[in-house]
This record gives sequence, structure tokens and C-alpha cells, in this order.
Amino acid sequence: MMLLVVGYVRIPDEMTITEYDEINVGKTYVCQALVNYGAEDVSPVETEYSTSVKLFNIFPIKSAKVKVSRRKYVVPGGNAFGIRLYTKGVMIIRIDGVTTPSGNVSPGKAAGLKEGDMIISVDGVDVYRNRELSAIFASSGGKTLKLEIERDSKKKEINFTPVLCSEDSTYKGGLWIRDSTAGIGTVTWYDRTNGIFAGLGHAVCDADTGEIMPLSGGDAVEAEIKGCYKGTNGSAGELCGVFSSGSIGSLYINGETGVYGIMDSFDADDKVVPVALRQEVKTGAAQIICTVDDTGAEYYNIEIKKIFDGTDNQRNMVIKVTDPVLLEKTGGIVQGMSGSPILQNGMLVGAVTHVFVDDPTEGYAIFAQNMTETAQGVEEYLKAS
Repeated sequence: MMLLVVGYVRIPDEMTITEYDEINVGKTYVCQALVNYGAEDVSPVETEYSTSVKLFNIFPIKSAKVKVSRRKYVVPGGNAFGIRLYTKGVMIIRIDGVTTPSGNVSPGKAAGLKEGDMIISVDGVDVYRNRELSAIFASSGGKTLKLEIERDSKKKEINFTPVLCSEDSTYKGGLWIRDSTAGIGTVTWYDRTNGIFAGLGHAVCDADTGEIMPLSGGDAVEAEIKGCYKGTNGSAGELCGVFSSGSIGSLYINGETGVYGIMDSFDADDKVVPVALRQEVKTGAAQIICTVDDTGAEYYNIEIKKIFDGTDNQRNMVIKVTDPVLLEKTGGIVQGMSGSPILQNGMLVGAVTHVFVDDPTEGYAIFAQNMTETAQGVEEYLKAS
């Protein structure tokens, strides 16, 4: 009976396997896929069914949902790129008061606005830039406006009344607004069949509020890395780079597993590698590909120290940089290396996401499968367009 309980706890309710694959938990046989999807460059196909999990292939323990998927193949990245994101609406990053003839007044607090709120429209007119919102406030004449905002992924309407600033006789809202952001990261992979690419392994968040920047559009551009500030215990390092004139493509998703877009052009003959399923990733030796200076993308040795079975979409592994060359150049993982692909046993298994500030030789990584699943949103966009 004790063996049956242990087997039940260790087997998830849902599993993903590839064609002609099987999952074993200890000596407990789970399932086998018998689907043949054909050549690697055919669009992915996925089927789903339920199976009975048996201990020693004899005693039924539980039922589990099994997804059988054709193996995904991608071209690993490792090149640095510049990111320019434009928000869906404008984000409130600070709420201040406005000096009026009757004293300091905060229209934002009076209306119940909060930092991190996204202003989508004013009186039914969509807003995308800080200057657009300022112009609407200035021309309001002090009339109450109806703001459509988004907070915690829910939309609501709020009445907002700009006030007359005594310093310049202009109606203002006292809101500090952000409508775009920019930075440097690393391309993780791209699909040579359709040009979809992924990078970062985590979302681009607002520096002041920590909220994910809702995306209305964005650009991926080439970046030149000139060097880096080395990471030390207690201080994260950072790549030093500049945007260059070359365009990589357009961005369509900024989500918790990374940024995703479509390349302007790509080589359909570039060498692909298979994407590992979560259960195929193992502790032990691996490599990352990253760009940390003007020599371009290079392979460096790391160790996958720990793998987590939880539902966190970003912190799936703990990795440690072991390559003396990379340690000499950067001190370990630095800002700008997010998205650096991780390869193990000839497969793409993940991407670097975060550094441990107390020990920059170590950090977190995301499963590559998590990123390829998110990329399906871009595939849906391509089909719809």
C-alpha cells in the first residue's frame, strides 16, 4: 500500500511526450506514444488522450492525461538584441499632486487610480502616448473625463477631473506616465519554418511598478556588445551595449516566459536542434550560448544543479557557470544574458532568466518547452493575418 501512495504522488495529472516515446517513474510504466507525425519541418500536431497508470505495469494507480506532440525543432540563438516595446495604453508609474490656487490637489488619488494602472482610453478615444494624454488633460477645461483603465487584467471605468495648475495655467492630471521601454537581451531560438523567434525567458517589466508591460507593438533590433560590468557577490553585473541600425523583426508578445516576434528575414538552411520536453532535462553538464563582447556568440560550460517540478514558468532550474573563460569575462550571469539558450545532450533544454545577486555564478533558467508553448500565440497571429 505504501508503494502505491508514493507512485501516485510522483505521477502528474498531465504529461507531454513525443511520438514513439514513453515515460517511466521508477519501475512504474506510464504510457507510450504510437503517433508518427512525419518530417521535422511539418507544422506541429498534438493529440490528447487519457491513460491508466500502473505500478509494475500490473496494478492500476490513477488516470493521467497524456499529450502526444511532434518533436519541435528550432535554431538556437545566443546573439544579443535590442528591445523596444510600446505599451497597450499608457502606464501610471507615479501619482503626484498639482499646485492649484486652492492648494496641492491630486486628481489621481481623488479618482482612485493606482500605480501600475493602464489607461486605455479617455472618453472613448484610445491613448498610446504620454503626449496624447497630456494634450487631452490640457484641453479638458476642467471637465470630468471618463477613463477606461486596466488593473490586474480587468477593465473598469473611472471618472477623472484634471485641475488647473497655477504655475502655468494649464489643466493637468498629476500623473507620471510611461508609454514605452527599451533594453538589451539575448535571442533564445527561432523557428526556420515560419520566422517566429523568442528571447529573454522572462517578461519585460516596468522598472518602477514591477508590472509586466502590456504590449501594443515593438521592435527587435541588432545590438553591439562592447563589454560588461562584471558581477560580484551582492552586485549584479550588466552587459554594455548599444542598438545598431539593423532590424531583426517585430515583437508581438511580452509575457512571463519571454518576448516573441517574427523575424524580417532568416536562413531556412540553418541547423536545427530538438527541443527537450521538461522530463528530458537532467542535472549535470550543459552549455549556454551567449554574446558578452564584440567576438559574438560563444559556447560556455555550465552545470544544471537543480530541477524544479513546480508550476513556476520561469524558475525551472538552478544553473551554475563553470567555464573559466566566461567567469573571467563576466563573473558569471549578468543582466543582458537573459534568454541565453541552454543545450544538453544535443537538445535545447532552456534559457537563462535570472542571476543570484549574492552569487552571480548561479541563477535560474526556464524550460525551453515553456517558451515554445507560449510561441503558439504568435503562430495563431500568423494564421489570423
